[in-house]
Amino acid sequence: MGTPKYALLSYDQEAEFEGQEDYEETWALCQDAADLFADPPPPVRGTYELLGCAPEGELRTALARARADGSAPLGSLTLEILTKSGTAVGEWYLEDVRVLDDRPCARDLTLRDVTVEAREPDYNAYDYPRCPPLSPGYRLSGAEGDPFGTCRDLARVREAGEGGDEPLEPPLRLLGCSPRGALRAALDAGEEDLGHAKVLRIDSSGRPVQAAAEGELRAWIPSARGPGLVDLTLDLWSERPPLAAREVWELWGEGRPADPNRWARCGPEGREFWLRTALANHVYGSPDKVSGNTYHLDGRHITDNPGFFCALGEAVNGPGGYFGWGLDALNDCLGGRWGAAPPLTLIWHDAHVARTCLGLTPHVDHRPPTFDELLTFLTGQGVEVRLT
Repeated sequence: MGTPKYALLSYDQEAEFEGQEDYEETWALCQDAADLFADPPPPVRGTYELLGCAPEGELRTALARARADGSAPLGSLTLEILTKSGTAVGEWYLEDVRVLDDRPCARDLTLRDVTVEAREPDYNAYDYPRCPPLSPGYRLSGAEGDPFGTCRDLARVREAGEGGDEPLEPPLRLLGCSPRGALRAALDAGEEDLGHAKVLRIDSSGRPVQAAAEGELRAWIPSARGPGLVDLTLDLWSERPPLAAREVWELWGEGRPADPNRWARCGPEGREFWLRTALANHVYGSPDKVSGNTYHLDGRHITDNPGFFCALGEAVNGPGGYFGWGLDALNDCLGGRWGAAPPLTLIWHDAHVARTCLGLTPHVDHRPPTFDELLTFLTGQGVEVRLT
């Protein structure tokens, strides 16, 4: 049998939710997987009408630009739901908004009806922002609360996801599996209900690297990979690992990397997944290193924001180490019990690479920090940064 890449474990959702330990049983070791990796589909965008608008600020500017250019980006849009007295009783959000056109409002020629294209975020509290009786409508604002004006009503022209059936995703197939325990007994007994399972990526020594998927075992067939082996089929209820996970897991195939900068071979998506893998393999709660230590940040490969955090994790916690994946997470790490706590000194080698590469991305609401913003943040947290 070839070296297994995946372990199949029994899965008990209730036990996991309650935080029980040692309830999982290894059901199989598997040589490989098919149809495991897939990037999520692009966000679905819808078309909306802001009816009876009195535009202000950036919305008014975007309208003028859209009339000249055909459309214009606006960023995030918050709709505050107002009572008849003008008090806000809730908020509803649109993201990545683009203004398409506008025209005089049929009910009030002093106002405008504005057509926008946008994406509804998952954190909206309800499907549609309904105003209470006698409400004047909505108060509009941007991501930082800057006023965009008001509108009397909102209408969906096209529902998000409208226009066709979603393609069916293939099931996950685990290839060359050696069943054991309760799964072996179920297969021998010819049972049809094989149960719920969790798939882990493992390294060459059999140590878990990261959770890969969860689902329900649906079927099995004898495997062409060897006598006594089976191929298993799972219907997944979890998201599939992104395509970038394949490369990252191969780099961790012999265990946690022993040499630095292996992440540098990956593109931006791979570096982001590297950070998730490093976090999954970090032992939280170990004592921090001595206060006042000096750490050396290898800046040769910091060409994007994930690269900075990959390099920082290795500077503090060694190859494959983790020390944050964004500013909020870095703030948590600097609070202690993640490997180091201020005061500390960070010597940033070849800092000119990041200074050149970490810049602003236009029209992105949640853009990554710039080089100067990273320096300001670190300094403000008690980190002395020396650039070389």
